[in-house]
Amino acid sequence: MKNSLRIPYDGVVMAAPVTIPYRRYSIDSAQWWIGRALGALVAQAGIKPSDIDGLCVSSFTMGPDSGIGLTQHFGLCVRWLDSIPLGGASAIAALRRAARAVQAHDADIVACVAGDTNHVDSFRLTLENFSRFNQDAVYPYGAGGANSSFALIARNYMRTFGVTREDLGRIAVSQRANALRNPNALMKATLTIEQYLAARPISDPIHLFDCVMPCAGAEAFLVMRDETAASLGLAGARLLSTIERHNAFAEDPMQVRGGWAMDVGELYAMAGVKPDELDFVQTYDDYPVITMMQFEDLGFCGKGEGAAFVRQHDLTIDGDFPHNTSGGQLSVGQAGAAGAYLGLVEGLRQVLGTAGSTQVKDANLGLASGFGMINYDRGLASGAAIFAGPSR
Repeated sequence: MKNSLRIPYDGVVMAAPVTIPYRRYSIDSAQWWIGRALGALVAQAGIKPSDIDGLCVSSFTMGPDSGIGLTQHFGLCVRWLDSIPLGGASAIAALRRAARAVQAHDADIVACVAGDTNHVDSFRLTLENFSRFNQDAVYPYGAGGANSSFALIARNYMRTFGVTREDLGRIAVSQRANALRNPNALMKATLTIEQYLAARPISDPIHLFDCVMPCAGAEAFLVMRDETAASLGLAGARLLSTIERHNAFAEDPMQVRGGWAMDVGELYAMAGVKPDELDFVQTYDDYPVITMMQFEDLGFCGKGEGAAFVRQHDLTIDGDFPHNTSGGQLSVGQAGAAGAYLGLVEGLRQVLGTAGSTQVKDANLGLASGFGMINYDRGLASGAAIFAGPSR
């Protein structure tokens, strides 16, 4: 039965968005990256580690540790703890759980953090152990992780809706333009549509600039009640609505939509806003085709209209539809599970007015989405959140 009575997130705020600058490779552990993020949260918020009484963590490479082990590593004593193994949907899921925890006074200050290392061999080990499907049907045949699975999704999507590589390239090229304004982005060279189209194939129709670059890094933010933030003198972004859905549209022979499409009406109704009122959008961008899918499923255009949408809009920071203003994973890098946090953390900076060189003028209302856990022929996890600046 569909739940028709959702409790709003009144009084829940997010504060202290943190990024630990990425590195292509790192000999440091995931625990080191996560620890740096926790330290940055404490420093930015002006609190003591003992003030954190809730912890939510996501990581592909912190094994054999889990969240409970990290509490001892970092000297935390918490009364609420969660580990979110949802890949690119982890940040939205962490936010939802942390928000309800502080609403219920199960915790006062929850640190949501994701981080991963990238040793020379880390990516191969992650692929080996990602899922039973990966172990049985992908890795033994030499396929490069998710690239082949998403190539099937992309090819079907392009054929079904008349999408061209140039349409998808507009997304990647716009994000690179945004990344050139982000000092933390790993991709520092200009990308033209001609370069995008000429790039070598990886798993056709997936080419080089359709793929994220694995790297090491961490992202984090705090969740608390507004009175807690006020007592600390912290500016907080107000949480207006969220959605989360797993294994949506299992009847579809091949994925052309995600779980957002099932709950998008609830997302906007709970927030009391419409899609065209948003000042920016941060989508999860493991591949441009998934971003285009989200433009449709999150209500910015109809299904099959994504290509026309990107042709008609300027997706750069100063454009009419600012999108993935940090540069997204396609141009900043994908630091494992921290990739799920990249858009949300950047979005929090936008509505708090602290995004610096990537700041969208007068940004006060934004959306961030998540998508993850490819298995067989589709990504299983999806979610989104709408949030506003303190003055809205």
